[in-house]
Amino acid sequence: MAAPKRYPDELRQRAVRLYRESDPKPVIRRLAEQLGVHHEALRNWIRQAEADAGERHLQRVEEQRYAA
Repeated sequence: MAAPKRYPDELRQRAVRLYRESDPKPVIRRLAEQLGVHHEALRNWIRQAEADAGERHLQRVEEQRYAA
C-alpha cells in the first residue's frame, strides 16, 4: 500500500501554477517557504508537471547508462 500524500493535490497544482505563471521565475526555495512546503517537494512537482506536459524528457537511470 502506498503511503498517504503529505500535501493535497490542490496545493501541488497551485504551487506548480504559481511557479509556471511567474515571470521572472521565482527561486524554488523561496516559493516553497511562502507556500509552507519542502523545496525538494516543489522541485519534484515542477519536474513532473514539465514531463507530463512534454516539456522535459526524463530517462530512467538504466536508460541513461546504456545511452552513454
